[in-house]
Amino acid sequence: MRGIRVVIADRQPVVLQGLTKVLEVESSFRVVARCTDGVSFIEAIRKLRPHIAVVGTSMPGLTALEILAIVKSESLSTKLIFFTGSLEQHELLRSTATGAHAVILKDVVPEILLESLRRIASGHKLLWSSTEQARARERSNTALRQKVLGLLTERERQIMRLVSEGLSNKAIARRLNIADGTIKVHLHNIFQKLEINNRTLLAAFAISQNERARVPIGPESSGGTASPQPFDEVGGAGTMPAPARSVLRGH
Repeated sequence: MRGIRVVIADRQPVVLQGLTKVLEVESSFRVVARCTDGVSFIEAIRKLRPHIAVVGTSMPGLTALEILAIVKSESLSTKLIFFTGSLEQHELLRSTATGAHAVILKDVVPEILLESLRRIASGHKLLWSSTEQARARERSNTALRQKVLGLLTERERQIMRLVSEGLSNKAIARRLNIADGTIKVHLHNIFQKLEINNRTLLAAFAISQNERARVPIGPESSGGTASPQPFDEVGGAGTMPAPARSVLRGH
């Protein structure tokens, strides 16, 4: 049973989609609404009373501090987690001192994000410093890098590196002194192992995993911004308009 009710909000639809996918694979979470501006976010909190809410720090309509002030003034029980691209924002650091339960970087790995949300839902605050988050992220990235390299053969890692350098299949074949068809077979295997479907994604992945560093190239080895929008209530009967004047009670 999905016991932790979550509202998510960000001005970028791709971030909402990513958060939804991460949360929906875990049976303990249920996303009940998605919002793209601060006004609809507040309305979703009021109507749905989720346990936690993950909200971007650059929402149209309301600042992070305004959102926090409204939640506090109305004594809403939802625990707020601000989702940010940088912990260097002074306003955000102030928000943690005035009631936010966490500030989490957007490049956090899914495992750390999910564990953090579980702890917050159970009543903890996670006001990590940027150094602590950076260390946790680096540990996770290192583990991921080791796992990926374990899936690929030495030859596949060589080809991935050369793809990241912009070489065509023919150029890679010449560099490695093997047939073009063999390169295609290797790429097919790499795509399957990494669960991607084109060389652009492969190049980006190789760069992000520092795969451009020291993989020897030699003979083949053996082993191979708009007006406030209604929030998207997940599973609801429809959407609910959220006019700006309704955000602050009595205005």
